[in-house]
Amino acid sequence: MPDVPLTESAPVVGLIGCGLLGSALAERLLAGGARVHAYDPAGVQMAGVVSCKDVVAVAKQCQWILYCLPNSATGLEVTSRILPYLQVGQAIADTTTGDPHDMESMAQDLKQRQVGYLEVNVAGSSDLLRQGKATLFLGGESEWIEHWAGLLDMIAPTRWCLGAVGTASRFKLVHNLILGLHRAVLAEGLHFAQAMGFDPAKALAVLKQTPASSQVMFQKGSRMVERSYEPPQARVAQHLKDVRLMMGLADQQGLGLPLTQVHESMLTELTQQGLGHLDNSAIAEFYHAPLTD
Repeated sequence: MPDVPLTESAPVVGLIGCGLLGSALAERLLAGGARVHAYDPAGVQMAGVVSCKDVVAVAKQCQWILYCLPNSATGLEVTSRILPYLQVGQAIADTTTGDPHDMESMAQDLKQRQVGYLEVNVAGSSDLLRQGKATLFLGGESEWIEHWAGLLDMIAPTRWCLGAVGTASRFKLVHNLILGLHRAVLAEGLHFAQAMGFDPAKALAVLKQTPASSQVMFQKGSRMVERSYEPPQARVAQHLKDVRLMMGLADQQGLGLPLTQVHESMLTELTQQGLGHLDNSAIAEFYHAPLTD
């Protein structure tokens, strides 16, 4: 069995992927009293987190393992690498926004070794997660959701159990489709307001008090007005990856997503301009002259 039993009062949680969301997850877990052992190819430099040399070291040391990876293809690679070292009773929770088919494949492979797999998709930016204001979409067997309950409490208080593995990833893409279009609409609206002679900051302040208001205005509006996209809460390139997943799944269903198709072209253009690393509020740059240093 792994080194750390399920009954330990301060569980050791393995974290694979320590980017924007991963670092926020680590902070939540540490604040909840867990110990965190982590690996990231770029290195781990977080106070209170034990750095592991590779993903195998994480798998050997931790009963509980969290994935926070750039895409589900990476999740398949990581799972393949650690699978020989996993033992009965270990459990993996995956926060990665990826292809639902990949999540279903990982769950099947892990189940054969009696290792649990749970989708834990995060609705909200890294900042919202850090503040405890994010929502979790869960997909997986009820016994593994119960198994993870204590750690899920540390991560976020609001959770929705959506069904079998695959359902949470699909719903996360529904969520991200709507959220991304909200950002694009706000960017275009502020551009329209400015073109008609209104000060964008004042326009934003007024709009926040009207039926047109949305959480996006409060979370991203000032960044758009000020053209200030650093540090990122979630990146343009990250959302482009999600939009391409949406389009792929829609094609499989024979669906048309005309607004999302336009959004994809906007995000692609921004990424080609070298802006993919910026906060996703930089969708506003589609309507501006290129940023200069």
